[in-house]
This record gives sequence, C-alpha cells and structure tokens, in this order.
Amino acid sequence: MGIIMREFKLKNGINVCVKTNKNTPRIAFSLNFSINKPEKISGEYLLMTRLLLKGTKKYSSEELSVILDENAIELYTEMKYDYLRFRFVALNEDFELALSVLTDIIKNSTFEEFEKERIKLKGELLAELDSAKVKVSDLFTKTVYKNHFYGSSYTTILEQIDSVKFEDIKNSYFEILNHSAKTLTVVGDIDSYDAENILNKYLFDIPAPISIESEVSVPQKINQERVELIKEDAEQAQIIQGWHVCSIDDKDYPSLMLLNIILGASGLSSRLFLELREKKGLAYTVRTSYETHAKSAVFSIYIGTEPSNIKTSIDGFNEEITKIKTIPVSDEELFNAKNNLIGKQQFITETNSQQANLMAYYSISGFPYSYQDEIIDRIKKVTSDDLIKCANKYFTDDYVVAIIKP
Repeated sequence: MGIIMREFKLKNGINVCVKTNKNTPRIAFSLNFSINKPEKISGEYLLMTRLLLKGTKKYSSEELSVILDENAIELYTEMKYDYLRFRFVALNEDFELALSVLTDIIKNSTFEEFEKERIKLKGELLAELDSAKVKVSDLFTKTVYKNHFYGSSYTTILEQIDSVKFEDIKNSYFEILNHSAKTLTVVGDIDSYDAENILNKYLFDIPAPISIESEVSVPQKINQERVELIKEDAEQAQIIQGWHVCSIDDKDYPSLMLLNIILGASGLSSRLFLELREKKGLAYTVRTSYETHAKSAVFSIYIGTEPSNIKTSIDGFNEEITKIKTIPVSDEELFNAKNNLIGKQQFITETNSQQANLMAYYSISGFPYSYQDEIIDRIKKVTSDDLIKCANKYFTDDYVVAIIKP
C-alpha cells in the first residue's frame, strides 16, 4: 500500500494530517498560523519572520546554525500575507531533534539581532530593486493593491521599516501565536501514531487554535490606471498589466488556472509567447501569472521588450485578451491545457516537502488537506464556454498597467 493519510487533533486542538510515504529518507513538517490582522507598518511581519531564526533563550543564532547544519536539517520560517509558516525537512532519524529545535524557536525566540537584521534586510531589498524586472513588479503590486496590506512592496517596506520598533515585532508575533487558526502536516516514512505521540510531546503547550474573523479587508476595486517609472540604466522596457480576479475559494478558480496556462504560463506553446515573441518579435520574455491571496487575487501579463515597442506590446496584450473573450478555445487546445495544468499540479507535489506545504496551505485556507484532488477533478470538467464566460467576467477595462523604461 505504501501511502496512508490520517487526520487527528493534538491535545491543544491543532489539526494535523500525517501522510505516510514509505521508503522515503526525509520527513517534512509544515505548521501554519493564520494572519488575521494587517501589519501596522510595512515590513514589520517580514522582519519578525527573519528574526525568528536569530536565537532563542536556549540557543544563539550561531548555535542554531551549527545544530541545523551538522544534522542536515533544513528549517525555515516564511511570512505569507495570510499565514506564518514554520517548516523543516529532516532525515527520518532526526525528526524528533528537528521538532525540538523548531518548538524552541516558536516558544522562545528572543528577536535579539533586531537592528542588525533590519540593516541587512534593507540592503537586500535595495539590491533586489536594482533589477528592472523586480522594480516593475514592485510598482505594479503597490498600485494594484493601493492602500492595502497586500500592497506592501519592497519600496513601501524601505520607506517604513525604520519606524518599526523592537516591541512592535514582539507584540505582532505573540498576537499571531495566541490568536490564530493553526494547522499542521507531516509527510514521510513515519507511522502516524508515532508522529502523534512525538508532536504532542513537543507542541502540547503551543496556544490552542482560535477560529477568528480576519481583519484584513477586501482590496478596493481598481479603475484603469497606468503608472510609469524611469530607470536610467535600464536596457529594456518592463511592462505588467493586471486585473483583480477571484481567488482559490471561487468556482471560477479552475477556469482562471486554465486561462493562465493558455495565455502565458505554458512556455513555448502559450498564446502570448507564440504571438508576441515568435510571430511579432516583440519580447525577450512574455508570460502570465495568477497570484492568489485569501481576500483577493491578481491575473497579470508581463513582457520585457524594446522601449520603442511599449505601445505595440500593450496592444498585443489587448488583442490576445479580446480573442480569448470572443473565440472559443478549440477542443485540442483545451485538452492540452488541462494536461499541462494537471501535470504541473502533480509536479508540485513530487517531494515530501512539497506535499506537506501544499496540504497545510489548503488547510489553513479552510479546505480539506486533500483539496488538490478536488481541484484536479474540477479542472477536468471546465468547458470552452466556461473559459469565455470567465474571461469576459474578469478581463475588463479596469486594469493596472505598470511600466519601467530607460
């Protein structure tokens, strides 16, 4: 049989799913805490997340690094807009050691390298923004999510991060720790009952999960807007055009995933690549993306092109959008797009770590741990008519265009 999934609650009420994958050498662990309040100052949560690995009451940051390196434990803290994730991958025999270290981080982080980490973070963000591609993404994000938590871009973080105080970091963390939904996954060659005993041993006094109403608002509706920035040393123009669309909780989610594949996320075979790069020679790079959050999502088109081709490229975007809104996708193209998307869904769950992270993400988002199976079933049922309806519903004249040019 080899694969067994079992769900249960820890003594403190945290929902857990253990998926036993026999004959795999490393166990993956993923624990998510929901984020229910927007940060007061941009960058506060990002800095907090980085500081969680900079020492505890028991270990200095150097001692933590030595333990993790010597035992080949990959341990990370990650801040997404809707949840804080703690995850690790460890050799089967080191699962308990890794869990003990992570538990110490969750319960006893000191955040002591506050000023040092703030300076380091600012330096890294400035270096990232030297890339025109990153800069246009930054400009687009803060425009499409104007005055919203999701619009906390690199430049807004750099503008505000010096206002963050040490106490802000601690208070934000303990707010998340004490007032959040929590969900946990373990994937690997481990018996679920053994895992339950070990998890209860270390996590029993983590604050119980709380079902709490999110204070993160739905982003305001966007109107058509064009924003431009000059980057003196840029060698080409960077353009992103995007729309607010529905997120993972909506019936249109599978249709939008397929539109993403057809238009620009399937590489050489995607429409935008074939039309704008191959036929018209406009693009160095052209692609689409569909980025989802709990309260909103954005569907966007990106192109890197010669500055003289800015208008022609945007016209090309709109031409392809008009086609997808008016001309039914052929049976063959739809069949290929479904196979491509289902293949991608399977590819992103090849490793124990990928499975643990995705299952925990679905659970913290309010869905079953096995939600991927349902998504794949729904993808198979999407029709050409569904795609036309979806494209007309979301690809309206209310969009943001962000441009970086020399």
